[in-house]
Parts: sequence; C-alpha cells; structure tokens
Amino acid sequence: MKKISSFIIAAMAFALAAPVFTSCSNSDDNDDKTTINNIVSEYTVNDEMVANQKKQSGKDVAVLLVAFGSTWDNAFKAFDITKAAYQQAFPEADIYVSFSSDICINRASVGENTDDNGNLVKRNYYEPRYLLHAIGAAKYSKIYVQSLQVIPGEEFAAVVASVKKFMNNGYIASAHLDDAYLASLEENKSIFLGMPLLNNPEVDVPEVAKQLNAIYANEAEQGAVAFMGHGNPDTYDTFKANVRYTQLEDALQLFSNNYFVGTVDMPDNYKQDVLARMQEKGVTEGKVYLHALMSIAGDHAHNDMAGEGEEYWDAEDEESEDNSWFEFFSHKGYSPIVVKAGLHPQGLLELPGIRNVWIQHTKDAEFLEDAYHSMYPEE
Repeated sequence: MKKISSFIIAAMAFALAAPVFTSCSNSDDNDDKTTINNIVSEYTVNDEMVANQKKQSGKDVAVLLVAFGSTWDNAFKAFDITKAAYQQAFPEADIYVSFSSDICINRASVGENTDDNGNLVKRNYYEPRYLLHAIGAAKYSKIYVQSLQVIPGEEFAAVVASVKKFMNNGYIASAHLDDAYLASLEENKSIFLGMPLLNNPEVDVPEVAKQLNAIYANEAEQGAVAFMGHGNPDTYDTFKANVRYTQLEDALQLFSNNYFVGTVDMPDNYKQDVLARMQEKGVTEGKVYLHALMSIAGDHAHNDMAGEGEEYWDAEDEESEDNSWFEFFSHKGYSPIVVKAGLHPQGLLELPGIRNVWIQHTKDAEFLEDAYHSMYPEE
C-alpha cells in the first residue's frame, strides 16, 4: 500500500493506543492491566532519559519538537539536523523530538525502510504525551512545545490537545504529575506553544514564499515548479487551514506564474487541479520540477510525488490517488523532474531558510492560554 490518508492513520493510531473494553471478564481485566503496564513503561523510559539529560546539561528550559513522523532514514536525518539547529538557536535549552503518529513510531522502531547502503534502519521515537510527562517529571521551569506541521490543521490540533491534557494532568493515574508544579507553570506563564510553518497568512505565507523563490527561482525560469503538500483530508478542514496552500500559491506567483501548490488530501487541489491551473496559465508542456511541501520527505514524497513505473500509474483511472505526480505529469506530456539531495527528495526542514521560520516561531511562542482548564483544542 503506497499511501495512507491521515484520517485512516489517526483512526488506526487511536485503535492501537486505546484499550478496548468489551466485557468484564477476568481475562479482560488482565489484558487491561497489561496495556496499562505497557503504557507506564513508556513513561518510565522517557522519564529516565529526560532526567539524565537534565542532570547532565544542568539546563532548566526544555523545547519539545512535535512532528507527525516518518520511517525513512533521510527523514530521521532531517530531524537530527533540525534538533542540532534548535540546540544552536536555544543554547539554554534541552531539545527533544517526538512523533504524533503511532504508526510511524511503531514502524520506525522495527525498521520499515533502509539507508542508502541497504541496511535496515530503526529509530525509537515517542508520542508527545510521554516526552511531556518526562519533562514535567523533571520539573523544567520553562517549556516550549513547537509544532513541526506545515499548516495549522488536523495534526496541529492533536499537538494542542496533548499540551492541554498534560497541563490538566490528564494521563493515567499511575503517571500523574505534581499538580503544584503544573499550577506553577500556569501561574508563571511558563509553557509556550510554537505555531506551524504557515500559521499567519500575512507574515508566514509571504516569508515562506520568499524563501522558496530564493531557492527555486532558477527552476521557475525553466519550467513549472509544483509543490506537493498534504492538506487536511477529505470532507473536513480543521481550523480551515487548507486555505494556506492557496495563499502560498498566490504569494509565489507574485514572483513567477510558474509556481503551483497542490496537495494529496485537500479537495479541489489535487494533482489534476494543479494541471488545470497550469494550463490556464499557458503552461501546456515542458519541465515540471516537483518538490515536497512537507516537513520531511517520507512516504508521500517518495511514492505519491516521485514514484516511477507501472506501480504508480493506472491508465484506466488517470486521476487515481495511487498515481504519482511524476507519472501523472509524464503521461500528460510534460517532463517531470524530481529534484533530489543524494538519493532522496528534500523536505522543508532540510532548507535552512524555511527551518528558520519554525525556529522564529519558537522564539515568538506565546503562553498557551487556558491550558490548565480545557483539555481539548477549541473548535
């Protein structure tokens, strides 16, 4: 299976993470206890790791970076680069990285992909709740939680929810934190939420467009430049964030009419919609440079965007979501080009100018209002 929509991933992740209650037999009680014990062990692993880090560094500020996740080695390296950049930008802080996707966490831990030498790559990442608990158990006096999402949509809502649940001491009783400590974070306004890349349409969108044009202006002179984002899925649009892709395309076209921004999951902004807009602009042939508008280049970038060969083309349904952008534009008479760094497409975190927008968001992060009173993000 080449792709899984974020809605399915979220549903599967919930199914994996949540205990299932069917009847009140002794066997079920034992299964529930086993599940809780496994969850508590995840807290323990992270509590020890963070406690040791804090002891070694002597720092009292923590920055938690929250990404959706990936199973690709090049993506792991992008997170490593990002962590290093944050360590330089925040020398007073300990930096931690978490994944919000259970599926990515599980598959990364057992190894789903190989490195460039063909060796199976395994990495251990954990959900934000475990890292937040560990940070709270270590009693950092100031905490920054930075979303590494591109738009303030569905996945960002999950980040907000995890922070609010942390502040409400809302995890299982065996892992409760010190209420007085959490209250002090609220009282001292010491927990901050950093916004996604394209949070502010008036500031972030033009800045990201400027940074992208600085990198890809030469390509735009030679042909079309098509960015593939994710988008909120199907029939709902959390925080009405999908408009950011349209806004970014508009901002990019102030530099060149050859820039286009589409998605894999935003209605009316799929690859066929990008093609229609290209043709309206008179771009009916020639090169199409393809880039991932995602924090990292993972499954979507490698398969949905860059996939080559019969596996990625269904001639009976040319608009099928299983058809890659590369094959789609190729079969439409264009010459698609997937620009790579080494063997892989690049994600946005690998571009210093774009990465610095996220870093600036952390520096500008505001106190998360009402975090101590409401467990869930606002509608």
